[in-house]
Amino acid sequence: MKNKEFEEIIQEFINNETVLSMKEYIQHSDVNCFEHCYDVAYNCYKVAKKLKLDYVSVTRAAMLHDMFLYDWHKEENRHQGHAFKHAKKACENASKIFKLSDKEKDMIEKHMWPLTLRIPKSKEGILLTFIDKYCTIKEEVDFIYRYLTRKKALRYSMFLLQMLLIRL
Repeated sequence: MKNKEFEEIIQEFINNETVLSMKEYIQHSDVNCFEHCYDVAYNCYKVAKKLKLDYVSVTRAAMLHDMFLYDWHKEENRHQGHAFKHAKKACENASKIFKLSDKEKDMIEKHMWPLTLRIPKSKEGILLTFIDKYCTIKEEVDFIYRYLTRKKALRYSMFLLQMLLIRL
């Protein structure tokens, strides 16, 4: 459990069958959509609260921002412009199940800015956009690190590299 208030904000989502089905779809490397959205939501919650922004709306939008519900890694979906289209699909899916404010919908639909050129209307939307990118990079770097450290020879080389970096 991350934080009681955070858990209360996303409670209606994390007990929903459709949201839970996000665990079936890999988002980045070996992280599924549910885990990714949960991590983005928690980071948005912490930062928005600290900045005295609308932390409830951004946390809700972040938990649903990648609710596109398909495997974009499969060949038939790969060339459909996932990066450009999934935000709109996620918003459509989330809106069918949950009552979302216009602000929350805008954050979900525009979280791929600047790639999609559609800038979010709110500070919270900008925050979601940047935290999504941060979490994505973190997931990819963690995956690469885990991959490299699985091999014994690579573990030693990583250790030596770290020692060299410390000495610099």
